[in-house]
Amino acid sequence: MGGIKYLSTLTLSPAPASIAPEAGVPTETAIAGNYTGHFRPQVHFSPPVGFMNDPNGLFRDASGTYHLYYQYNPTAIVAGNQHWGHATSTDLYHWTNQPIALFPHLNVTGIFTGSIVIDVNNTSGFFPNQTNGVVAVYTGDGSDDENQRLAFSTDGGFTFEQFSGNPVLAIGSRAFRDPKVIWHKETQMWVMSVAFANDRAIGFFTSPNLRNWTHVSSITFHVIGDVYECPNMLPVPLLEEDGSVHETVDLLWISINPGAPLGGSISQYFPGHFNGTHFTAVDEEIRLADFGKDNYATQFWYGVDGDPLERGALSIAWASNAQYANDVPTGPSEGWRSSMSLPRRNFLKNDAEIGWTLVSTPFDLRPAIGAELASSNSLGNGMLVAQGGVNESNANTGTFMIAVNITSLNGGALGNDAAITFIISSSSSGESLKAQQKLSGDHSLVLDRSNTRGFTNSGFNPQVETELVFTEEWDVVMTIDRSVWEVFVLGGKRSATMLYFPEGILDRVEVATEGLGEQTQVSVRINELSSTWPVATTA
Repeated sequence: MGGIKYLSTLTLSPAPASIAPEAGVPTETAIAGNYTGHFRPQVHFSPPVGFMNDPNGLFRDASGTYHLYYQYNPTAIVAGNQHWGHATSTDLYHWTNQPIALFPHLNVTGIFTGSIVIDVNNTSGFFPNQTNGVVAVYTGDGSDDENQRLAFSTDGGFTFEQFSGNPVLAIGSRAFRDPKVIWHKETQMWVMSVAFANDRAIGFFTSPNLRNWTHVSSITFHVIGDVYECPNMLPVPLLEEDGSVHETVDLLWISINPGAPLGGSISQYFPGHFNGTHFTAVDEEIRLADFGKDNYATQFWYGVDGDPLERGALSIAWASNAQYANDVPTGPSEGWRSSMSLPRRNFLKNDAEIGWTLVSTPFDLRPAIGAELASSNSLGNGMLVAQGGVNESNANTGTFMIAVNITSLNGGALGNDAAITFIISSSSSGESLKAQQKLSGDHSLVLDRSNTRGFTNSGFNPQVETELVFTEEWDVVMTIDRSVWEVFVLGGKRSATMLYFPEGILDRVEVATEGLGEQTQVSVRINELSSTWPVATTA
């Protein structure tokens, strides 16, 4: 996130005005974290201590290691004093905290959001003897403007040197931020998408060498939102009706804050075509990436090898909302604030029933799935109950994965009250999360977090609701991870991210169905999620 965006919604803590790193911020060792806290997610990434927001600079290196950088304040539990934190993983679930990667320096008082590319052909001239040079392109926040800068790494993205010619792109604006850079094969040029934040526009710039940039076009939609931020423009695999993928469609992703329909921050996306200089959207319809309240600033991984049509475009988002990110209770009680969403595989689909949509599903959850607690292949009209287990410290884990598949919905008389209901509750406090999908009528899906008592805020909506389109089949994958709730329905055609903060551990799951016809088939599986954090959380 950039500085301006916070002024309407968050209060920034001051950053040092001279040379960083400041005293007390380690430069060569990773910061340790305690991942056993009551609210601490066991599968979702969260910082060791301090405040985290936007994911930054995502890339996968030649050895198969995923790099996650993020907006990070290591000295306080509120937004401000922005650094780039850093963590690595080989499966996107088991993370190793690394030393801080980028620090404020000289007149740059904040290292704001940006991206990373691999300069395999040494177009920048930084890497005369390498084909794996790492270049970070980020927004530097200073006293007078926000400008785009370079830092480069010869050791695979662990330490960086600032480019002596910085800034490489400046227009004298305090609202010009969040560069996302990709290599455009067709034109053999680097392409940067960057936000003219207060103008609600995305600018496209091109460069042969990452140092010299030319403005080639801008685009705006003025559909929703007051401020544009964190753009992404990239090719995404096109999912056919039969589930196959043969080609890509260009995707323009825009984060908005404030101005989300539910308040605060959210992301929207536009399918279309990018010709190397101009983006043309298929239309200007409002398409939100998430119907929950707590998903923002999505970034996509760069340099993922293998077949991109098979893997899908990989992404992760900040699982919070700028309305209350500075206030959630994890700060005073556990010394950290904010987590990331689950990593996601993304496809675009021109769906026969709903038109263009983003299909998002959790990236391979197998490394995080624990013991099966309960299952049924023929639930019918009934209830399945699962009691959560305990971890090696004999504490309730408070983590679940629920997978349901319903087929032949029109097989027999479907009652007007046909529905499936999920209640995830605490045996100690009586608190609960509730989700209910109507299987007849308006097909509304409601996610309700109102019966959790650990946090109150005027912007913390008690529930969200959406209407879905389906006929014969319905499915969901749902994860509950101590304070982060994610829901993926209809094979990922719709998804939601919701924070929750219970006083007690949620340790019981009930899945109940009613009003179904005799031929309707319901399969349910409930698993624990295993903690992906080792005892030692540093490199």
